[in-house]
Amino acid sequence: MSSIAALTECLQRLPHGDGVLVRVAETKGSVPRAAGTWMVVWPDALTGTIGGGHLEHQATADARALLAGQAGAPAQDEVRRYPLGPALGQCCGGVVFMRFQRIGAADADALRQQLQPALAPVALFGGGHVGVAIARLLATLPYTVHWVDSRDEVFPTGLPAHVRTEFSEPVQAAVADLAAGSRVLIMSFSHAEDLDIVMACLDRLRTRDDLPYIGLIGSKTKWATFRHRLAARGYAEAEMARITCPIGIAGIPGKEPEVIAVAVAAQLLLHDAA
Repeated sequence: MSSIAALTECLQRLPHGDGVLVRVAETKGSVPRAAGTWMVVWPDALTGTIGGGHLEHQATADARALLAGQAGAPAQDEVRRYPLGPALGQCCGGVVFMRFQRIGAADADALRQQLQPALAPVALFGGGHVGVAIARLLATLPYTVHWVDSRDEVFPTGLPAHVRTEFSEPVQAAVADLAAGSRVLIMSFSHAEDLDIVMACLDRLRTRDDLPYIGLIGSKTKWATFRHRLAARGYAEAEMARITCPIGIAGIPGKEPEVIAVAVAAQLLLHDAA
């Protein structure tokens, strides 16, 4: 479950009973998850995860002891130390410090502010099969998606709140209003539109230089053709080098939309981690 989905589930459950927010406060050495990772322990369920394994099992037991008011349970806002050695049956060798906080319906607004993940903007041009697969996958990752097409009827219904659709004709006109820092994915229904979007992105780089990643779907042959056309329009080699084409990490076999979506999302995550 993504952190976005976990937060939504947590907020939906809060009016129906208390839970315990278990949050990684600090780590030392090799550990399953980083500081800030969280889960909510309910009497009968878990929302989110702090990494699984015996560490999560023990933290869950401690949280339920707090819910039940048992002796030896963590106190409210207590930070407990969990060494990941023989005692927990995990060989990571690090130490995790976890904070326990009993929560209820009155804490919903505070939790929304504390736990809402930071979402990086992605501009996705193209509502075809690959675009649909990518939008659905990115909705589970730390991205907010601005989805653009020149065909208004192509967008599916029931999209998450952080996926926003836009009908734009001409499609490249939407580039000017993209959020600063947008990662751009270009996969429209026509090569002519793709080229127009690429040129709009390169023009924006000339004036604002605020699009950190621009990816174009296609083969090496398609990109060679585009490079020739872009050069004829006066774009320099250094400018064209800002375009990633083909997109997606190499070595993943298969051209199904879902496979392409995984490769593209992985490349975005690697780019943002660099």
